Amino acid sequence: MAKNITIKERNIRIQLWDTAGQEAFRSITRSYYKNSTCAFIVYDITSRKTFDNLNLWLRECKDMCYKEVLICLVGNKCDLENRRAISFEEGQKFAEDNQLLFFETSAKDGTNIEEIFIQSASNLIDKIESGQIKLGGSDSGIKIGKYPNNGESKDDVNNNKKNNCC
Repeated sequence: MAKNITIKERNIRIQLWDTAGQEAFRSITRSYYKNSTCAFIVYDITSRKTFDNLNLWLRECKDMCYKEVLICLVGNKCDLENRRAISFEEGQKFAEDNQLLFFETSAKDGTNIEEIFIQSASNLIDKIESGQIKLGGSDSGIKIGKYPNNGESKDDVNNNKKNNCC
């Protein structure tokens, strides 16, 4: 999945790769991690088992992603409040203890979906501006490029990196 958004006057194209957390696909998920600068670790708020596996996914993310990876913890299915097995506070505490951004979402009704993209992209821009992430580096998944359909050439983009960073 890919999504185009504009944040801080910068055109951003976010590419999302869903590994689905299934053991059967474990061997191919490692290729998704390489050079990733942002990761969403998603658990089901109605399933204790998915929450209990967070440490495994977090460790794998930190071991295999870009060293400055921004990790967002996402509790999904907040539309199923009556079936909740993981409290908001428990998810938030795990995120705080591990220095992760935290969101609860509903893929079904769209709650906080846009917010995740905006917050994560804003945080990545802050890391770029502070020098924590180097644009165009071989170890970072962030690439300078042409924003689709805006009519700019590659030379325009290279001359105007401020507005076309990612």
